[in-house]
Amino acid sequence: MSGARGTQKWHDIELAAERRHIEFLYGRLDAERAAVNSEMTGVLARSSTETTEDLWQREVATGTLSARLGRLRVADSGLCFGRLDRTGGDLTYIGRIGLFDEDDDYRPLLTDWRAPVARPFYTATAANPEGVTRRRHFRTRDRRVLDFHDDVLDHGVAAGDEALLAALNAPRADTMGDIVATIQSEQDEIIRLGHTGVVVIDGGPGTGKTVVALHRVAYLLYAHRERMSRRGVLIIGPNTGFLRYIGDVLPSLGETDTVFATPGELHPGLETDVADPPLTRRVKGGLAMVDVLKAAVADRQELPETPIEIELDDVTVEIDAEVAARARARARATGVRHNQARPVFRDSLILDLAEQAVDRIGGDWLDTREVPELAGDLRADVRSELSRSRALSVAVNTLWPRLTPYGLLVELYGSPARLATACAGILTDDDRDSLAREAGSAWTVSDVPLLDEAVELIGPLTREDGVAERLRRAERRYARGVLDILDTEEDPDGEVLRAVDLIDSELLAERQEERDHRTLAERAAADREWTYGHVVVDEAQELSEMDWRVVMRRCPSRSMTIVGDLAQRESPAGASSWGQMMEAYVPGRWTYRRLTINYRMPAEIMDVAGRVLSDPSMVVPTSVRSTGVRPWARACSPEELAEVVRAEVAAVDGEGTVAVIGPAGLDLGVPVVTPREAKGLEYDTVLIVEPAEILGGVAGEADLYVALTRATQRVGVVHTSALPSSLVPVLVPWS
Repeated sequence: MSGARGTQKWHDIELAAERRHIEFLYGRLDAERAAVNSEMTGVLARSSTETTEDLWQREVATGTLSARLGRLRVADSGLCFGRLDRTGGDLTYIGRIGLFDEDDDYRPLLTDWRAPVARPFYTATAANPEGVTRRRHFRTRDRRVLDFHDDVLDHGVAAGDEALLAALNAPRADTMGDIVATIQSEQDEIIRLGHTGVVVIDGGPGTGKTVVALHRVAYLLYAHRERMSRRGVLIIGPNTGFLRYIGDVLPSLGETDTVFATPGELHPGLETDVADPPLTRRVKGGLAMVDVLKAAVADRQELPETPIEIELDDVTVEIDAEVAARARARARATGVRHNQARPVFRDSLILDLAEQAVDRIGGDWLDTREVPELAGDLRADVRSELSRSRALSVAVNTLWPRLTPYGLLVELYGSPARLATACAGILTDDDRDSLAREAGSAWTVSDVPLLDEAVELIGPLTREDGVAERLRRAERRYARGVLDILDTEEDPDGEVLRAVDLIDSELLAERQEERDHRTLAERAAADREWTYGHVVVDEAQELSEMDWRVVMRRCPSRSMTIVGDLAQRESPAGASSWGQMMEAYVPGRWTYRRLTINYRMPAEIMDVAGRVLSDPSMVVPTSVRSTGVRPWARACSPEELAEVVRAEVAAVDGEGTVAVIGPAGLDLGVPVVTPREAKGLEYDTVLIVEPAEILGGVAGEADLYVALTRATQRVGVVHTSALPSSLVPVLVPWS
């Protein structure tokens, strides 16, 4: 007893000391926050009569201070979560941010978890302690230390992963939490990879690949902030529910310049979650659609079947197929996009038609070698008249119309003739017919990369270009007005100093454009031309070849973290291998890592899920825990189904989050999500309804595997038809 009492007394003394120390760290956090707030107040209080350059510098300073305040605020909860005791007696406290003693040569008081010196907190083991004798984990709530436990690494064995198991067994919340306090060695190796190009993280359900990818973003922004933070981060997820679920992770780590989007939201102004039928989805996702769209644009660059007459004051000229063909060839030879080449087409017509008019007006009496000035004047007059001709504008609109991405696809899908022309020699008849649809149909997720590709071929929306130019003109007018007001200022020597000597209206207009008070994320999300510092793609196995073209355009630097599991692929246009997708864009320049340990599901659930996969190449991850609770199955009649499901949901009410997963269209009196909607999410309890119907769907095996791997504690199956044979031997009958 005395030994136990002594151990408890030592623990209590240590706990009290740690509480005092972490209270001291919070005091330093509050002092730093107050100092930044004071500096911000000083910056904002500066005189409004400063020069334009001073105003710009003030805005930059305000942005920098706001970012610092944001990073200090997120540290309020769980500021310090660990301690390393090193050989020689040095102590290193590990936390969400770094704090330093400015009075003691910036001695570190708290080390940021991303710093290299903090790495042994995640990687040290009894076999390889990395100079660490003890690793201490703090259990906190808000600002209070509730308890701690130690991993002693200098006795040959570690004390176990109590912090990890406590986190795994804790009830799930509505949003994903960070794992900064419980990162495991194989995860930490990926998070800290020095490679800043494309990293593919492959892993089965529950391996933590999503949260590893998010922590990798936080690490990269810490290690390469100057280069990456200016452009922000784009995170692409499978559905809006998933993005809501992970949305708090990066802000909790102090990173807020992030845009979240589904594949159906990657074209600004369009949001859709409508899926095409499988065949159409496969066709639209294939690279052959690039050639189809090129052919569709070329088909809109037409030649007249009969000559088009253009009446002028003194003569009528004609645009025949030969004239139009020459103009078309000149416009295409520029290599610019369709809408940008339109003026070249028009100017070429004017040149040829002017020559035609001179020939017809002059006839035999006008010899241009003898009266070149007369011919030149006549040619100039005709060109001027043609440039104002309404008939010529109508002809240009017919032969080389202004196109929009939306209009191009609507007219392509709705016209059998245009589809036949665009798809000739590229798609089979069945594939071509799968693209046809009635005008007014909803845009689908698979249309988004096609719309984006269309912009590459035809140029930005003409309407948007017009609005942008009007805004630029307004900014220039405003800037000129400001310069007029400032034009009589004097310099310190008493000489008149004209504002235009210091800054012209164009530069001042640019400054006005820079003073956009939207956040970086808001500006990036609204701008198709924005390129990101880093891109994360989750459930990447679902992206088609056309989707990847959009993603690559958004990140020319190819700084990306790609996350996925081929066993969960649902899309017929998705990846069958990582090499198939990556080698097309970054050949030989991508890094592959695989996570093998399942942290989410106990072994009992993972054993059932693994039975669904028929492909022996799909490796099931190994679970780190077992609960002794086996998944069960309950049969009922169709008439009883809704009542049984409601009763089972009620039975686990109050025991964490619950999801009912089933095929689309079920009306059970409780919310039901499809496997596709549940992808990437996790719940304490999952009830799977009608697994045979799920298995019989287009992506049946993958969908059932997804459904079975969403639970962290319990899985139940309710069915009216026979169970799939793979589940019969591993599900416990309900009783």
